[in-house]
Amino acid sequence: MSVFTRSRADRESLLLPELAALTTHHRANSEGYDRILSSLGIAADASFATIADLPWLPVRMFKTHDLKSIPDSAVFKTLTSSGTTGAGASRIYLDKEAAAAQTKQLGATLQEVLGGERLPMLMVDTIGIIKNRRSFSARGAGVLGMANFGRKHTYVLDENDKPDVEAVKKFLAEYGDKPFLIFGFTFMVWLYLYEVARDNNLDLSNGILIHSGGWKKLIDRAVDNTEFRRRFKEDTGLTRIHNYYGMIEQIGTVFLEGPSGNSLYCPDFADVVIRNPETWEEQPVGEPGVIEVVSTLPRSYPGHVLLTEDLGVCNGIDDGDWPGKHFSVLGRLPKAEARGCSDTFSGAAA
Repeated sequence: MSVFTRSRADRESLLLPELAALTTHHRANSEGYDRILSSLGIAADASFATIADLPWLPVRMFKTHDLKSIPDSAVFKTLTSSGTTGAGASRIYLDKEAAAAQTKQLGATLQEVLGGERLPMLMVDTIGIIKNRRSFSARGAGVLGMANFGRKHTYVLDENDKPDVEAVKKFLAEYGDKPFLIFGFTFMVWLYLYEVARDNNLDLSNGILIHSGGWKKLIDRAVDNTEFRRRFKEDTGLTRIHNYYGMIEQIGTVFLEGPSGNSLYCPDFADVVIRNPETWEEQPVGEPGVIEVVSTLPRSYPGHVLLTEDLGVCNGIDDGDWPGKHFSVLGRLPKAEARGCSDTFSGAAA
């Protein structure tokens, strides 16, 4: 059953009450979250006319504050982000129910492009990344989370992070004549799969590539999304390519690139708001702003309405491959601006 069915109007009418109820739930169960909202002057019985009216938290708050809506005894899994910005790592607390829900909804989202069967899977990474099961890095969590959707996993890199061309050839000889899944982070996919496939004339035409991560390193090589897709198609035969946007602070929710490329779509339990960085009002279609991501999944911690540190633009509403808003990520906010977004809140949460 597809999770890409809801128009913008449907989302407003169906998600808004759920998200407002989540706001109430988190206020009742997370003292820190309640304190933040109170200090911003948001009354406990406040009502919200649209999704864009809901109060958001800057994603950075999870790096500096322990925010959870479950007792310590109910914590089943703690996820940590990569924490590359020096602001420490985000800590996200899941209970058993939340962990099961995020896996289920991630599966429902990816099923749209993978179908119902678990496919043989090429992992553009090294097995070493998932060795520590108790506390994952963001990359390890991404790899492990995706591994659930495949079988007969073959890692493209050996233990020394060098491409294992023979392993890839063996995989393709065995499974390459039917649909197979490829997963990796965008830069690694380009460096370790595209270049290896091109140089060794490998046929990836039956593959379905799911990839994520920043484009920054590839822009230095003059490769954007359009070029990425074009070169994979011309040099390896791979055409079914789906980038996705997601973050550990809203684990289980991914915004998936549609079949025709260059736009990301919201699953039915999520939405996106692009905000003007001066006024914080919602931007019209075509006007860049700060990306806010909204999801009904986070129940164990108050991550249901998050202001990211990314710039994006809404490309259209109800006029793309799937219904609802579709958008592009344009890059990271400059550090100072990102800090500015969360400065308003740091006093509030002290």
